[in-house]
Amino acid sequence: MLDAEELGVSSTTLDAALASGKPDVRRLLGIEGNYGEGIGLTKDWVARIVRKVGNYGEVFERNVGTKTPLGIPRGINQLWNAGGILYAPPIR
Repeated sequence: MLDAEELGVSSTTLDAALASGKPDVRRLLGIEGNYGEGIGLTKDWVARIVRKVGNYGEVFERNVGTKTPLGIPRGINQLWNAGGILYAPPIR
């Protein structure tokens, strides 16, 4: 979910991402390679998660973010490239 957010893949951009020519996006979504199959998952496991619940940012905002009763800002829960501490190695 972190990789999806970093690559700009969300529940609203998933269909466009599935047509992407970017190798990182294609690997993440299971279009190229078989990265989920080695651990008993389907190739499209990330695409199915993002379609159902979204990327990490979407889940955070929906459940505890600033527009919820908890009103928690992302703060250090941002991706590393946005000033936070969240980092996930790319799927390779």
